[in-house]
Amino acid sequence: MTNVAPTPETYEAFAIVAPGFESLGLAELRALGLRRARPIEGGVQFRGSREDLYRVNLQARVTSRVVVRIADFSATSFPELERRLGRVNWARWISHGAQTRISVTCRKSKLYHSDAVAERVTGVLEKVVGSAATVQAPDTAGVPDPTKVPAQLVLVRLDHDRCTISLDSSGHLLHMRGYRGESGRAPLRETIGAALLLAVPWRHDTAIIDPMCGSGTILIEAALLARAIPPGLKRTFAFTRWPDFDRDVWGRVRDAAKAAIRPTAGVPISGSDRDVGVVKAAEENAKSAGVGADIEFTHRTVSECVPVGDQGLVLTNPPYGVRVGDRDGLRDLYARFGSVLRERFHGWTLGSLSADLRLEGQLRVHLEERLAFSNGGIRVRLMVGRI
Repeated sequence: MTNVAPTPETYEAFAIVAPGFESLGLAELRALGLRRARPIEGGVQFRGSREDLYRVNLQARVTSRVVVRIADFSATSFPELERRLGRVNWARWISHGAQTRISVTCRKSKLYHSDAVAERVTGVLEKVVGSAATVQAPDTAGVPDPTKVPAQLVLVRLDHDRCTISLDSSGHLLHMRGYRGESGRAPLRETIGAALLLAVPWRHDTAIIDPMCGSGTILIEAALLARAIPPGLKRTFAFTRWPDFDRDVWGRVRDAAKAAIRPTAGVPISGSDRDVGVVKAAEENAKSAGVGADIEFTHRTVSECVPVGDQGLVLTNPPYGVRVGDRDGLRDLYARFGSVLRERFHGWTLGSLSADLRLEGQLRVHLEERLAFSNGGIRVRLMVGRI
């Protein structure tokens, strides 16, 4: 299409997911009713109504961001770019005077200077909607408050002289659920915690234990999943600032999601860690998420871990030992963990993140790869097997 936005009733949208999570992202969008969603590079593309867009932002557990395409045209010169930009119906998407952030990527195009492209977009926005536009600051700058909406992010992509303009509908990245306070060491992103549960898969009908729970991300996401609590219930979204935002539709989406919440998880969910401070932080995070009563946290070592019931899932994110010295020191931990699993958790399922085959081998449990992705810049795999 050429510089044509969707009708007011529909959105051409794209759910961005982390590399390795594409199939999970597709499955969750189809489960949310978007049967025609299809995987493309970097995520899942879908066409939907306002209600669909709002629901995906509220309910998606592994999606990082949802963007909406507002224009697509050819541009091989700056005059052509400015002319095309001026034809975009910006007033539908950005309120007069709203702050915006511009992010530009250029690939194999005659217009290859991203700063120069951003300057043209900024000029048009200031002229058309009186926007105070800036170049995008990193999402990791400071500690974002997911209950507050940041400046509107405008994404401009030039690829083989084709310019695509999209608007972020999410605001802060969707892994920011709004419940995390203290994180502990090397916290696991909430979207990763949810992805692990969905990839095992955990059907939330058996017990789940994390013996190295850290800040509690895996277990909190498990409790949210078991109770059908929307992951975005405690945060705000960029689309609520759009001129076409429909408060009534948003109210119906939220009310329907709240009505589906279960009163309890219905299964034992427990975690432990050898660091008492981390355990306290996990308890606070769980309370903030509204699932404090659903999870039992305990201060204990891996050797002291015991099962709850006859079967269930042990799902954990152990230390990786990226540096050689760390790896050598972790062999005993993995060996002890494997011994505890084989002695006390016979018949249970184990899911463990792994970045080292040799450490993984110390567990002496047959495991198969379910996911492969990057966590904090480290290439890891989710390994799953029957104990």
